[in-house]
Amino acid sequence: MASDDLIRWVKTTGPIPLAYYMRQCLTSPDTGYYMTARSGRDPFGPRGDFITSPEVSQIFGELIGIWFVAEWMSQGSSRQDVQLIEVGPGRGTLMDDILRTIRHYPAFATVVKSVRLVEASPALRAVQKERLCPDAPLHETAEGFTSVSKYLNFPVTWTEEIRHVPTAPATSFIVAHEFFDALPIHVFQSISSPSPWTNGKSSSAAPAPLTKSSWRELLVSPTSSTSNAKDAQPDGSEFQLRLAPTSTAHSLLLPELSERYRALKARVGSTIEISPEAQAYAEEFARRIGGGGHQAEDGQTAAGPGAGAALIIDYGPSSTIPINSLRGVRAHRRVSPFSSPGQVDLSVDVDFQALAEAALRASPSVEVHGPVEQASFLRALGVGERAEQLANRLPAADGAGRKAVETGWRRLVDRGVGGMGRIYKAMAIVPEVGGRRRPVGFGGDLAGTPPS
Repeated sequence: MASDDLIRWVKTTGPIPLAYYMRQCLTSPDTGYYMTARSGRDPFGPRGDFITSPEVSQIFGELIGIWFVAEWMSQGSSRQDVQLIEVGPGRGTLMDDILRTIRHYPAFATVVKSVRLVEASPALRAVQKERLCPDAPLHETAEGFTSVSKYLNFPVTWTEEIRHVPTAPATSFIVAHEFFDALPIHVFQSISSPSPWTNGKSSSAAPAPLTKSSWRELLVSPTSSTSNAKDAQPDGSEFQLRLAPTSTAHSLLLPELSERYRALKARVGSTIEISPEAQAYAEEFARRIGGGGHQAEDGQTAAGPGAGAALIIDYGPSSTIPINSLRGVRAHRRVSPFSSPGQVDLSVDVDFQALAEAALRASPSVEVHGPVEQASFLRALGVGERAEQLANRLPAADGAGRKAVETGWRRLVDRGVGGMGRIYKAMAIVPEVGGRRRPVGFGGDLAGTPPS
């Protein structure tokens, strides 16, 4: 939906939740950021709007593949029907590196029966197909689309939603890399009394204790009284957040779902961000991994008593609730998230604790590990040792190649301010084992047991 159309739509319907705005900007079928080829522009990589860890170094995806192998082995290597699932596969770079790696582990490779990619964008699906299945035809099926991987002839299937991925009989090993940060959020602010329309900005002063308070939702409205996107603010913003004058259905329900939110309600000015979609995905991951009779919409029962794993890597605070985290990025530069809808990438900080709560709420047969910093996770998997192997395979005269390997892996584990190793976190959802072991990267070693 183009700017002028979106402005007219909001002016017709009235202010809308931020989640609705994000969904229109990112996944609107005709003009969503991820849904079109955007005149041949690729949002990923140096020439796009942002760069992700798999694009920085092949080592990242290789280590994710090794993590899956290690986790499968730690669970006894007993599951003989495994499906690899990636939600939000981007350009397919991560899955390509994973598949190339696991082919070197025949015991695991032989039990992988399918690769499932959850992708809503036809444009990105085409890019993924070209990378993963360049020589095989693409067929449309009842589930979505299917082809055959260039590695070991793994069948690759694309679906638009994870609910279309079968839960049985296959055991699910799931990866979600920079997926949750793109899921829509609702934003709420605690107030002491009904408020007229005001700018939805948190006060810089410390919130004062209150005995009576309520949540109000911050809604999106045009910045101008006209329906013309040309009347934007100096920073390009065509929309703004404003505090709703009355309660909304979302403000009455969502902040009451967790004690973490309820504890802040009595403090005026407290702002919280909640993503129901993110929590729903975490719940789905947990139900698939926890087993125990979970039935999907297709009536199938998840493999039990509990098997598989989900690995989530994204950015956000380790334990606190994100606030004011909505950002816009274009050509590797921060821009207003309320400018040029459909042409700017929107993202938010991930609430890892909310994901953990959702997973444990959905299945008592899982346990959650992390989040831990990406740097410590990758170092535990041997990122430095793998980089040394790659560099040693290059000719001595290939100084540029050796430097690229060195620069890439060190960028992945950089713990400086804004460094990828620090801001990105990893979290794992695995079957509950009573604390008898920890996954590698989360306190366990490559054998899946805590180091002595």
